[in-house]
Order: sequence, then C-alpha cells, then structure tokens
Amino acid sequence: MGPKLVMGSPRNAFGRALVEAGERREDLVVLTADVADATRTKWFAERFPNRFINVGISEQAMIGMSAGLSAVGFLPLASAFAMFLMRAWEQVRNMVCRAHVNVKIVGTHAGFADAGDGSSHQALEDVALMRTLPCMTVVVPADPIEVAKATHAIIDYPTPVYMRIGRDYGPPVYDDPDYDFVIGKAVWLRDGDDYAIIGNGPLLWDALQAAKMLKREGISVAVINMHTVKPLDTALLDKVINKFKGIITIEEHGVRGGLGSAIAEYVVQNPPEIPVPIKIMGAKSYGRSARDVRDLIKAQGLDSTSIVNTIKRLESRVRK
Repeated sequence: MGPKLVMGSPRNAFGRALVEAGERREDLVVLTADVADATRTKWFAERFPNRFINVGISEQAMIGMSAGLSAVGFLPLASAFAMFLMRAWEQVRNMVCRAHVNVKIVGTHAGFADAGDGSSHQALEDVALMRTLPCMTVVVPADPIEVAKATHAIIDYPTPVYMRIGRDYGPPVYDDPDYDFVIGKAVWLRDGDDYAIIGNGPLLWDALQAAKMLKREGISVAVINMHTVKPLDTALLDKVINKFKGIITIEEHGVRGGLGSAIAEYVVQNPPEIPVPIKIMGAKSYGRSARDVRDLIKAQGLDSTSIVNTIKRLESRVRK
C-alpha cells in the first residue's frame, strides 16, 4: 500500500520557499554545485541572478565559498545532492563549524529519494555525519508543506544548519499549511496510550498509517514528528519515555547515528524510572536501484505493514 495523494514535491516546495525568502532577505545568496535544475535552486537564480553562484561540480569549493561569504556579511545557502555534499564534510567541519559562520546547507535527494540512480546517490549517512559537529543544527522535514516552513525557519535561524529533503516523493503528513513550525520543537501528529512512534521525513506517512491499522486491533499508538534531530526536543522526550510502554523510531536513514541513535543516547543518559524499550527502524544497508521510492521503503522493511509487525512483536514481549 502506498500513498494515494502526493501534494507537490519536497524539492519544488524548497525552490518556491527559497524565492520567497530571497524577496525578504537581500543578504541571502544561494550556491549550488551544477545541480540548479535538480535542486530547484534555478528558480532563485532566475529571480535573483546577481545573488546566485554555480560553482560547478565542486562541493568542497561551494562550502568554502559559502564560509567566506558569511564572514563578510552575506547569508549563504549551499544546496546539492545530500550524498555528494558529504564530500565536503571536512570543509563543513573546518570552515563552517570551527569558525562558527552562519551557513545554511540543504541536501536534496536524501534517503531513498533518488531511487533510480542506486546506492551511490542515496544518502543514508548524512544525518549521522552532520549531527556530530558541535555547532550544527540538523533538520529533517516531513512533507512539502513542512519543507516550505522549514526552509524559511532555517534561513532565519542564528546558527549553521543542515537540512535534508527528498526529491519528488512527498506523501502528505500535514493538511494545514499554516501550522507553526519551530526548530527544536517536536510535533504531536497523533496521540495514543500504549506506544509512541517518533520519526521524521516522509516515513511519517507510513507511521500514521500503521497507527490507524493498530487502532483496529486495540493497540493505541502516538505518532510524533521529531523534525529537528539536533537539538532534540528533550522536554517532549522526557514526557514520552515516562508515558509509553515502548518507543519505535523510524527514519529514512541508517540505523546508526541518526534520529534513533540520538534518542537512544538521550534515554541512556536520562533514564526513566521504569525502563522503556526502544526499537530503531531505519536502513540496515545501502539502497539499490529501484523503479520508485516505495520499492526501497518496502525492501528495507520500513513501510506501514513492517511498522505494525514491529510493534506487535514488541507488544508480545512487553506482555510477557
């Protein structure tokens, strides 16, 4: 089963929001690494040609130039495919984070979004790499509505930010384009009593479907959008780990180093009075070439049916 309705696409929402941000921020400069069409930064280039730079296929140079622009008073936003932005991790560390210059980095085609090009183009490690950097804020919006909201939010945020978005797969999680998006503030998408699914990105659509399926079987599941991986909404986490019988995390990222790891680290260091089991759901290996994103989601066991089965197995152990 897949989503019946896809409202726009993440990259289109990003491109439109970037133009809107350019209208109100004259200091905003956008850079890309020869992928203006694919990232939709071309729309910013068409509207503000004097504030757009295509550095060519050189992500490292793009980050270095961004750091320099920030140092002289501009607000640079660098965007390219998430996987190939990781080539520039050293430059992000040394030129952006160590200097603490205000650069925004947006990785598109993240997770399984670039299904047709195979594992070389599928970023499943980027959140892990970026959240290790002390100064970096990490944001993973859920759907096109939230991508647009998050784009404006990261541009106005006072620290360096890494945001990852998909390509064209963007099943609707929100139906209210006016909801309040706040970096570092998680969102309750659905309340429940037994288990909590905490996730981000497009897999939240599957989490919501799974919660509906489990309700019919008498299992009450809350769904929480932890769109900011760093800093985590620890106030919400404190409530969750003391309320539910178990926590399931889900993300379009590897099981090591992403949102699930971040939550597990926090729980270990701030244990609840009654221990709470945590199941981390994410990619266990590299992706592969596929006809569409749904094929990869199912192959990695991250679709709604897989979430239902995971919670049922957890329920059977908890009852014992």
